[in-house]
Amino acid sequence: MRHILSALVVNQPGVLAHISGMLASRAFNIDSLAVGATENPELSRITFVVNGDEKVLNQVRKQLEKIVTVVKVLDFSGEEFVERDLMLMKVSTQNGTRSEILELVSIFRGQVVDVSLEHVMIEISGKESKVEAFIDTMRPFGIIEMVRTGRIAMLRGDAFIYDSKSDANTSAETVNA
Repeated sequence: MRHILSALVVNQPGVLAHISGMLASRAFNIDSLAVGATENPELSRITFVVNGDEKVLNQVRKQLEKIVTVVKVLDFSGEEFVERDLMLMKVSTQNGTRSEILELVSIFRGQVVDVSLEHVMIEISGKESKVEAFIDTMRPFGIIEMVRTGRIAMLRGDAFIYDSKSDANTSAETVNA
């Protein structure tokens, strides 16, 4: 089973290396990883996807709880959330396929962000399945280069991962939303 975990961590050098090293040393495979700033400049959010059963997930969560720089961990499994991937892709237009590619970009609600005589660069964001479907659609045209971000996710509605007022004295804590 796929699990999306979101960890709030203290924004300081070495936190990501510590977390990814801990997971790697215990043979946990991270399928997706994204790190970025939050609304609080003292915290960063690490969103990662791991595959495994409940036993694997519990091991990951227990290991994360032990890390001092981890403020809170949230498992999105079974919760209502929005997730997105971002991808940039260069596709060949050398065979007179530019108009067909542009039509497909429009259908997938993408954007052309760069154009040359020989290729177009496309930006696509959305669920993993949408990004994968776009990749499959573009393969026959000739994908020159592609890069993707890790998955990001946020709980829907009024739920949120961290409230600095109510969690002011919180240390490492794992929460199921």
